[in-house]
Amino acid sequence: MILQDNIQYKTAFILFGGIGGETNGLMKSQIEYGGSVYRFKVLGSVDYDPVACHNHDIICGEKTSICMDLFTREQYIAWHGEDPPPEWKEMTPWDMWVAMGKQVPFFLFTSPPCKGLSGLLPEKSAKTDKYQALNQLTVRGIWLVLEACRLYGDGLLPAIIQLENVPRIRTRGKVLLQQIERMLKKHRYAVNMRVNHNLGKIGGLGAYRVRFLIMSRQEDQVANFIFYPEEKPLRSIGDVIGELPMPGDIEAGGPLHRLPNLQWKTWVRLGLIPAGGDWRDLQDVPYEQYRIIHEPRVGAFAVENWGKPSRTVTGTTGPGRSNGVAAVSDPRVGFKDSTHGTIYRVCRDDQPGPTVTGAHRPNNGALAVADPRVKTNLMPDSYGVQDWDSTGKTVRGASRIMNSPTSISDPRLSDLKNRYPDKYRVQDMDNPAATITGVSDVQAGAPLVADHRLKCSPRAGSYGVQDWNEPGKTVTGAGDIHSGTAALADPRIPLDTDRGAWILIAEDGTWHRPLTTYELAMLQSFPRFLPDGRPFQLEGCSDAKAREYIGNAVPCDAAKAMGNVILLAAAQAEAGETFTMSWDPIWVAPVKQEEDRAIIH
Repeated sequence: MILQDNIQYKTAFILFGGIGGETNGLMKSQIEYGGSVYRFKVLGSVDYDPVACHNHDIICGEKTSICMDLFTREQYIAWHGEDPPPEWKEMTPWDMWVAMGKQVPFFLFTSPPCKGLSGLLPEKSAKTDKYQALNQLTVRGIWLVLEACRLYGDGLLPAIIQLENVPRIRTRGKVLLQQIERMLKKHRYAVNMRVNHNLGKIGGLGAYRVRFLIMSRQEDQVANFIFYPEEKPLRSIGDVIGELPMPGDIEAGGPLHRLPNLQWKTWVRLGLIPAGGDWRDLQDVPYEQYRIIHEPRVGAFAVENWGKPSRTVTGTTGPGRSNGVAAVSDPRVGFKDSTHGTIYRVCRDDQPGPTVTGAHRPNNGALAVADPRVKTNLMPDSYGVQDWDSTGKTVRGASRIMNSPTSISDPRLSDLKNRYPDKYRVQDMDNPAATITGVSDVQAGAPLVADHRLKCSPRAGSYGVQDWNEPGKTVTGAGDIHSGTAALADPRIPLDTDRGAWILIAEDGTWHRPLTTYELAMLQSFPRFLPDGRPFQLEGCSDAKAREYIGNAVPCDAAKAMGNVILLAAAQAEAGETFTMSWDPIWVAPVKQEEDRAIIH
């Protein structure tokens, strides 16, 4: 214990501390008891990853990280598949003693690697020597600390030891837990093992985080109970990130607040999944509602029955138009009842021919064939239309439109003397109108007016849409689509595999988007700002690696809450209180009761 200005510090040492979630939480833990304030002093946080250690110190504001590899030589080879480099050294209890500042910590916390124990790893891979070696760190870390204390700490051991891991350790790591339990009980620790600790409720987070925890206390030092932290209501995601800067604002949220560049099809999928759903909801999406297809109105290409009333005649009456019926099955072909059934029939080249009949003419037998071997090479200028302002082409003997350029685009609109003088006339709004005629068409009367009631005088270029393949217009100070040419016909419609950060508004009116790495850190209750004032960020790693660090970390607020009950137990132990009435459930009962209720046998 360290006493400074009425603050009693309990020492803590952390194994596999990563980027400092546990350290940060313990540094914020504090209780008042018996007229004193109790806090933690972190002796060190061990991790093999130098990048994690570097960020640990940035986040926590103190240089307490210790870069150490706790593998044995055999475990190193099994994990890496090769011998360690010459400078590598297998850590001993003495090395651990030095790392702890040559003192026995009051509290030991360990969060060993969980990859080999997680359900995310296939069972077959979990059983390989590679991951079994990684799993052995669960036992080796605690053994190194206990041996260091036993050999160099005059037999004094940590008063409280806690282990955090994934729930599946209970099945995949059953043998490891049996080893840990025997080792702890050998040194008179009361042990509690449970798989259903929701760190989200312990810390009052905006996310669930169910974990396996071992909490053990050495009864020689802490004879009283450790009480379970009060569970808090879970917050919503919106409660946590609602006050953060908008995603993509890296000025206010730091570099981890940028949106990931997802494929276009991924954005579409996110937009189609309802809030609270997942990929399984995509199979229920009515894809017909989201296809861009042409659906003509009823009647398009319709052929009316000769013997039935016609449907409504619409303004669009051409066959193949988007609406309207303009075709009929007319039986009046003039054929006699005895007309042969194959009259004027044309046979397909790639199918058997019909029966050859004695009537060998096309109008009463199938004597025509669609022969593909005919190759028509039209002459140049066939169906040619000549320009009025250009020199005419050579006049040839074959002067028909299908084999020479005998057509012309004539600009001379007919201006017959008897044509009405007001054709195409636009009338002045301030003058009397011309006579209203029975032919109220623009080419025969004067039904147009120059109406000046638009109430606007836009500049040239207003609402201008520029061509992608042409140079841009001059950029003006009024760079707005209403007052200049500030729009573009952009052909870059994203392909399914194109990546970017797009905003797709889902049918519920919200933007379905990925959480930024910064937001994920906030859900894990990391501080919004680093001690140096910058927004929370990690240095020296990719976004993917940063997410891994954040996901592996103990949530800071959960660590703080658990640290508070440990400090309370320490204060009560110093006061000699062996029994306390409390509404809170007991976390670690006496050894005898724990043995009766132990989860691992």
